[in-house]
Amino acid sequence: MGAEVSSMQQKMTNSNTTRVTSRSIGGSVYPISGQVISNVTAGKVLTFHSPAKWRAHFEASKANDKLMVINFTAVWCVPCRNIEPAISEFANRYQDVEFIKIDADELMGVAMEFGVHIMPTFILMKKGKTVDVITGAKKEELQKKIEKNRGHSYRVLA
Repeated sequence: MGAEVSSMQQKMTNSNTTRVTSRSIGGSVYPISGQVISNVTAGKVLTFHSPAKWRAHFEASKANDKLMVINFTAVWCVPCRNIEPAISEFANRYQDVEFIKIDADELMGVAMEFGVHIMPTFILMKKGKTVDVITGAKKEELQKKIEKNRGHSYRVLA
């Protein structure tokens, strides 16, 4: 994946921000001049703050079969905050799945493109195509859909 944290060379600028110095795409490494692309939260959840950076990441994600779980959230949303520990848990457990967090108020245009009207909304995608959608903080349903759509037999980490 283009911006997969585990495959990037990075320099931590503070406890919440990753400054990326290179990106691996299709086995090749490309420099990106230390741009800040996202905040990294527990369990390798990428958070985007720029529509352009999100778009670049999304376009790069179309080149692989990796399941992407996009969590559309908002700071004022209590159910969103309540499900965050579960998202971190899933990100740790399903390391073959990419977890993305997008604040629907901050990146309103992105949320509108995906038709998001309810917080939280989880959109599961592969190769740029939506494979499932969950609205609301439904941990068990989200876990079942992640397991269903991973599409391979990787062992779940405990």
